[in-house]
Amino acid sequence: MDDISTEADPYLPYDGGGDAIALQELPKRGSNYVMSNGGGVMSSTTHLLDFLEEPIPGVGTYDDFHTIDWVREKCKDRERHRKINAKKKESAWEFTKSLYDAWSGWLVVTLTGLASGALAGLIDIAADWLNDIKEGVCLNAMWFNHEQCCWGSNETTFAERDKCPQWKSWAGLILGQEEGPGSYIMNYFMYIYWALSFAFLAVLLVKVFAPYACGSGIPEIKTILSGFIIRGYLGKWTLLIKTVTLVLAVASGLSLGKEGPLVHVACCCGNIFSYLFPKYSKNEAKKREVLSAASAAGVSVAFGAPIGGVLFSLEEVSYYFPLKTLWRSFFAALVAAFVLRSINPFGNSRLVLFYVEYHTPWYLFELIPFILLGVFGGLWGAFFIKANIAWCRRRKSTRFGKYPILEVIFVAAITAVVAFPNPYTRQNTSELIKELFTDCGPLESSQLCQYRSQMNGSKAFVDASPNKPAGPGVYAAIWQLCLALIFKIIMTIFTFGLKVPAGLFIPSMAIGAIAGRIVGIAVEQLAYYHHDWLVFREWCEVGTDCITPGLYAMVGAAACLGGVTRMTVSLVVIVFELTGGLEYIVPLMAAVMTSKWVGDAFGREGIYESHIRLNGYPFLDAKEEFTHTTLAREVMRPRRSDPPLAVLTQDDLTVEELQGIINETSYNGFPVIVSKESQRLVGFALRRDITIAIELCYPTQARQAPTLCIGSAQAEPLLWILPEHMQSERRAGKNARRKQEGILLTSRVYFTQHAPTLPADSPRPLKLRSILDMSPFTVTDHTPMEIVVDIFRKLGLRQCLVTHNGIVLGIITKKNILAHLEELKEHTEPLASPWYYHKKRYPSSYGPDGQPRPRQHNVQLVTAFPGRQADEEESEEEVVNLLDGRGSTL
Repeated sequence: MDDISTEADPYLPYDGGGDAIALQELPKRGSNYVMSNGGGVMSSTTHLLDFLEEPIPGVGTYDDFHTIDWVREKCKDRERHRKINAKKKESAWEFTKSLYDAWSGWLVVTLTGLASGALAGLIDIAADWLNDIKEGVCLNAMWFNHEQCCWGSNETTFAERDKCPQWKSWAGLILGQEEGPGSYIMNYFMYIYWALSFAFLAVLLVKVFAPYACGSGIPEIKTILSGFIIRGYLGKWTLLIKTVTLVLAVASGLSLGKEGPLVHVACCCGNIFSYLFPKYSKNEAKKREVLSAASAAGVSVAFGAPIGGVLFSLEEVSYYFPLKTLWRSFFAALVAAFVLRSINPFGNSRLVLFYVEYHTPWYLFELIPFILLGVFGGLWGAFFIKANIAWCRRRKSTRFGKYPILEVIFVAAITAVVAFPNPYTRQNTSELIKELFTDCGPLESSQLCQYRSQMNGSKAFVDASPNKPAGPGVYAAIWQLCLALIFKIIMTIFTFGLKVPAGLFIPSMAIGAIAGRIVGIAVEQLAYYHHDWLVFREWCEVGTDCITPGLYAMVGAAACLGGVTRMTVSLVVIVFELTGGLEYIVPLMAAVMTSKWVGDAFGREGIYESHIRLNGYPFLDAKEEFTHTTLAREVMRPRRSDPPLAVLTQDDLTVEELQGIINETSYNGFPVIVSKESQRLVGFALRRDITIAIELCYPTQARQAPTLCIGSAQAEPLLWILPEHMQSERRAGKNARRKQEGILLTSRVYFTQHAPTLPADSPRPLKLRSILDMSPFTVTDHTPMEIVVDIFRKLGLRQCLVTHNGIVLGIITKKNILAHLEELKEHTEPLASPWYYHKKRYPSSYGPDGQPRPRQHNVQLVTAFPGRQADEEESEEEVVNLLDGRGSTL
């Protein structure tokens, strides 16, 4: 028998990302050894196959509810790009393919913008129509809403422009009368009936067809963009059900908005279109660049603010935002806004319903009420976050969460019953914001604009200026707005989190707009009755328009939305694009920053980060600061009371032992060490890749005899070891690639470049080097955790190995870091004094009593030199107990 060849194999340079890189074989390369299949000895000179010479279906992909490896994905993309550049000069076809690959990013964001704009226009039109259905129907054309129905009527008056013979209320249609107690009760009943019907249909569709279609979607979008996998959350069914139920939820009158869910809808479009281009469908990191651009398009169509959408994607939702993603996000937002403008869903040639323009400048004194509105916004945001999270946590831990349909119906019933008597809560929330934003003028018939004329004291619809006192209509409207404010605050707390599509932008803006309008009217009347005060004398003369209540409503809306979400730059730009005036940026900035400061005083997390933490998503917030002095060894696993760390040796395991480790543990990956003696780190192997590799190479049941050959008729697929969604991948690749014949349960598994020296009667070994990440990220056990946290945030790591002099001690995962941060929040430790913290990073080895501190390596340790005296213990070398493939301590 000839010895095993140790001839070097040339292979492609390893990229450090853990990819399955194809190894190149030398011609006439071979290994001579004797194989035994359990019967007689059969000597043969065979060709040693390098397993994983070509890509395997499933290897390099991720399971559901797992985190992607950003470094590996970027390396895969660089390798793909190098291959394309190397081939594009070979032929015209390859050059065309390279051009297609280069332009695929712009194509996918163009398709995403087109679809987002079209769906947003459809949602706006349908929601407006269904909202008016609650009050009546257009006899001439049922598909017209109330405003469209009366456009062509010649029988409307200026004061009652919303009344026309073509539009019939339900009381007029059923009872034949428009006025009277009976008609009021009938309209009241029909309003509640339609509200409950829309809410029931929305929650039923979500529960039956697409459970992921509920909620705002922004917390999950942020988590997905950070690298988390939630399969189905951006799928076709979710998009369809979310679009339909969003219309129903908005029309039901619940205290919610459609702006937040539009971001989810746009990201669904981006995810679906990304599968048309291999550049994005096969790379999770590249796909998230498309999703960042899609979120910008979603905000663009939600508020008619393309630039604000780009900044929203950058500031609020994106985790990785390179420069080219900024350009594509801008282009996607542009395309989406253009499509929505072409559809013109509101009939006002604007992208949003509550677009306003102000012509009166603001004055320095008004910064005081603007800042007070910012304080109110911060207090509201802090109160809402705590109250809503407390209610959602109670819903999860009690029976409330088991009956989502009944909960939605109950909240919708209370909302409809309380909202109908008040005209400011009965109408659509977007229309309410429009009315509060709008400045009073000759064309406005709102109750908020009923000021008394100075000449005869009668009511007149005149400009709201400080030389006109407020009439009874204004005071009545203020009381109704106060009741509406209380109603909106309470119902928004219980509505956000229901199992229906529910956005938070519009309810928060409505609360702020109500408060701002009330403050604006108060300042306006104060300036009228006390125009001789010093603060008004210089700039507010009698007969001039110096106070604009609508501006206060806009500032209040921005402050409340900023207090809830903690947005700053993007929010100011969004509101600025709504008004189209540059001179109001300073009041907006003052109010938004004040709301953020006040809100941060009660808690630094916004509503979306709070819901991410409530749901337990592995999200490391880049805005959160790590100020503690803990070390990596205090966070790594295993701890002292945990079982020893499960590791793999690079050439000592058999297939049976490797399968035993996979069956007995639930870890997502295993460190690979050199041997039991050296315990030096070689690399890191993912559980999923090992599982797929073994199944494709040795598709037999683990309970079969060790001598069962892979080609035996009794062999059955190892589908028990794979998740269900991976079984199709395995079947797809089963016939497309050849298996290593002769692999048995007793076959040796090795992760080295060359096969180990084996006895003559040994079965063929299994080579798994190509699935080994030979450059895993490692830190020493004395690395400060603030550095480890920064590494995880900036590189998007899944795990990091902790070593001591090259010996692996443990592992730190993203979930370990999140758990550690939670522990620090619950048990805040006092920080060291600044001079001590900067002078000496690590705690002293000796305590206050002069005695050595106990070791805190959080792993099982034994001393290599137990015979030394106690005074030498601090300098003793420590050896880690590692668990090898046989379940014993190394």
